[in-house]
Amino acid sequence: MRILGITIPEDKRLEIGLTTLYGVGRSRAQKILEEAKIDFGQKPKGLKVEQENEIRRIIEQYKIEGDLKRETGSNIKRLKDIKSYRGSRHTKRLPARGQRTKTNARTLKGVKKTMGTGRKKEAKK
Repeated sequence: MRILGITIPEDKRLEIGLTTLYGVGRSRAQKILEEAKIDFGQKPKGLKVEQENEIRRIIEQYKIEGDLKRETGSNIKRLKDIKSYRGSRHTKRLPARGQRTKTNARTLKGVKKTMGTGRKKEAKK
């Protein structure tokens, strides 16, 4: 089963498989399946063509994948352009929502780079 060019895994439950789409999490996947009147535990390979088309129709109502990524990117670009505090945090690749950065913040900052004193250790005699 393919939706918007993304292949939904055949061996996973639909509730989990739909989350491969960017912008669809567990709760939105459950809403989509409820609206389509399909069991959460059903596998994509067991769906009828009408059921697949119903899921596609419901998903097209939401902003997902490319449209959502584009909107998110333009929002961040706007923050950078107006030189807001949050925009400057995005530019520096630091957390933008008030988290501490002395420790943690590894997701944005990347791998820890320890700074030394600049001297090499003396060999023991």
